[in-house]
Amino acid sequence: MIHNPILRGFCPDPSIIRVGEDYYIATSTFEWWPGVKLFHSRDLKHWEQLPSPLNRMSQLNMIGDPTSGGIWAPCLSYDKGVFYLVYTDVKTKKGRYYNNHNYMIQTEDIRGEWSEPVYLNSTGFDPSLFHDRDGKKYLVNMRNGFKGILVQEYDPVNRKLVGEIQNIFPGTEAGFTEGPHLYRIGEWYYLIVAEGGTGYGHCVTQARSRNIWGPYEVDPENPMLSSKTEEEGILKKCGHADFTDTPYGEWYMVHLCARPPKGSTSCLLGRETAIQKVYWSQDGWLRLSHGGNRAAEYVEEPADTKEYTFPVRPIRDNFDNEKLDLTYVSPRIPLGDKASLMERKGYLRLYGQESMNSLHRVTLVALKQSEYQVRVETSLEFYPTHPEQLAGLTYFYDVMNFYIFGKTVDESGQEVLVLLKSDTGVITDEITPIPLKPDSALYLKIMTNEVGDMAHFFYSENSLNWNEAGSGFRSDILTDEHCRGFTGAHFGMYCHDMTGGEVFADFDYFEYENLQVTE
Repeated sequence: MIHNPILRGFCPDPSIIRVGEDYYIATSTFEWWPGVKLFHSRDLKHWEQLPSPLNRMSQLNMIGDPTSGGIWAPCLSYDKGVFYLVYTDVKTKKGRYYNNHNYMIQTEDIRGEWSEPVYLNSTGFDPSLFHDRDGKKYLVNMRNGFKGILVQEYDPVNRKLVGEIQNIFPGTEAGFTEGPHLYRIGEWYYLIVAEGGTGYGHCVTQARSRNIWGPYEVDPENPMLSSKTEEEGILKKCGHADFTDTPYGEWYMVHLCARPPKGSTSCLLGRETAIQKVYWSQDGWLRLSHGGNRAAEYVEEPADTKEYTFPVRPIRDNFDNEKLDLTYVSPRIPLGDKASLMERKGYLRLYGQESMNSLHRVTLVALKQSEYQVRVETSLEFYPTHPEQLAGLTYFYDVMNFYIFGKTVDESGQEVLVLLKSDTGVITDEITPIPLKPDSALYLKIMTNEVGDMAHFFYSENSLNWNEAGSGFRSDILTDEHCRGFTGAHFGMYCHDMTGGEVFADFDYFEYENLQVTE
């Protein structure tokens, strides 16, 4: 059986394709760099992360992008030997007119370099590219203000949109119509959309027409996938779907979901990706194979497929490679020479830049939290000379909501350990600064409890004897609901230097361990 979610922790808005026996999923990354996560599988159960397609500043510059702005809802497609990716870069998300710019890149090698982007439009987010049987291509996106689904032809030779823009579908009474995907199945054009908002009212609805321009008839049993807060079931916020077939004629649908702890509506892990087996009913509508319209935690595997295996990321990273593992992320832009594995072999050296609450240049190397109960540990050598210099371990959601557990100096020059909390931008000291031995390594650890609602911070000066700082702190400031965001909690190594001197911190290792069994 396949255990949902298949992509655990902050992997929302999935788009899936099949090329031969290979399946690929693209997901949103918002303000995290690099842009768009790609995953590969051959069994729909085990997924390997591939290099991100947006990994050059010439392709993407998110300096100044707002929290939970940046890369929204990519759509991956394939036609005649070419992979296409369309996506939105959200520059502002307030007011009547969002500045959400839609682009397209392409490649013949999904594991290789992707092209420079082609600008498409800014009429609405969640773009997708539809390849029709006659060779024509169409861009599909929601219209700003949730005012329907727009379609316009795309000219692949001149690489631009051409012809009239038409609003083909106003949405259903569920409202907040977004996340459109078009398909040609038999004689029908099927339109799958996300509706109900991306919270607990999220759902998937479908409509169809014999003409791409409509009119579209609505599935009388909509929504075909949804979830209710008060109902039993681990998967909530189900919506924003895409589907594919297998080489053997089975059909599967991937979709966004969330896993709040039982009895809670707070999502620390962000929005994730799940999968459902589906089929085409006799009257030509997509239906869940297990019946009803609620997502299943366990799903039947495809027939006649061999289990896909690949090396799993180890718990401990000793920084012995020349490049950082591709699972690490940083905010908004690549760190470049502000993060080095070569200047001191076996260490990650981070040069301090702006403080954590900046929308511009922050030195943070992070991993998403993928289960509620985890252990994170690191060791650093850092020699601050001014109170405006700080380095350590962070538990982070966005620039307004985070914990920083690290070393600085007080006004007398004494090296001290501090625990800072930022709650909606208000930064407070959570412990009395703890004096440290000068010029020595510092070991830091964060552990969360079984339901993830408490985080405990530990420190050591010899890696053997550990002390707890404080008595545990709530993690609800790092949830989607508190932050009104879309990204989920992260752990990371961090350094800032407000003096302009770019003091550095050397991190000896980074350990991330999920303490819950997921299979």
